[in-house]
Amino acid sequence: MIDKDYHSNNKKILAIIPAYNEQERVPGVIKATKKYLPVLVVDDGSKDQTFTAAREAGAEVIRQEPNQGKGAAIMVGFKYAMEHGFDAVLTLDADGQHDPDEIPLFVEDFVTNHSDLIIGKRDFSKMPFPRNITNRIGTWSFSDAMQQYIPDNQSGYRLHSKQLLQEALTSSEHGFEFEVEIILRCVLKGFKISWISIKTIYNDKQNSKISPLKHVWKFYNLVYKTRKIIRAQKKGL
Repeated sequence: MIDKDYHSNNKKILAIIPAYNEQERVPGVIKATKKYLPVLVVDDGSKDQTFTAAREAGAEVIRQEPNQGKGAAIMVGFKYAMEHGFDAVLTLDADGQHDPDEIPLFVEDFVTNHSDLIIGKRDFSKMPFPRNITNRIGTWSFSDAMQQYIPDNQSGYRLHSKQLLQEALTSSEHGFEFEVEIILRCVLKGFKISWISIKTIYNDKQNSKISPLKHVWKFYNLVYKTRKIIRAQKKGL
C-alpha cells in the first residue's frame, strides 16, 4: 500500500527498478520499495529467474529482449510511466546498493521544491578502492565540462519529473551513460536539479555488470561532447 503522504498535491510517483541477473537480491529491494511506492521492474534480458522473482515479490514486470543496457531499460520504464499518467519516476538499482527507506527524502524534495531531477549524492570516501578514485575523477571531469559542480553524476538513485521524462525519451544513450546525459539535458532545458545525501552501500558484486574499459571510453566521449555543447551555449551559438 502506498503511504497517503505520497498523494500530496495529487502527485503519482512510480518506482522503476532496472534489473539484470538479480534474482537473489531484487525481491528484497521490491518489498522494501513497495512500502512507499508502486514498483515496475524492467528485466533487461536476464539469463536467470529475475523476471519470475520480481513478479512473485509483487512488482509489475516488463521484460526486454535481448539485453540492451541500463539506459534502455530505464527508458522502457519512462514510457510506461508516461502512458499510465504518473507525475514522476523514482529509479533505484536492483542490487541493493540503494536503501528504499530513503525514498521519503526524494518525495519530500519533489513535493516541496518541485525539482525536475533529484539525485542521491553518495560519499566517495566510503567507496572501496578504486571506485572512490574513479568517481572523484569522473566528478571532476564532468563538472569541468558542465562548467558547474555536479557532485555525483552516476548515482542511479534519482527522482525525475514528468517534464524531464519527456525530454529524456529523446536520448540515444542506452547504457550507464544515459544517467549522465540526463543531467546535461536537464541543465540545457533550464530545469531544476536538487541533491540529497544518501547512504553509500557497496557489495562484492558491485562491478559485475560494467565493462570498465568500454564504460570509461563511453563516459569520456560523453564528457567531450558535453564540453562542446556547454561552450557553444555559453557563446550563444
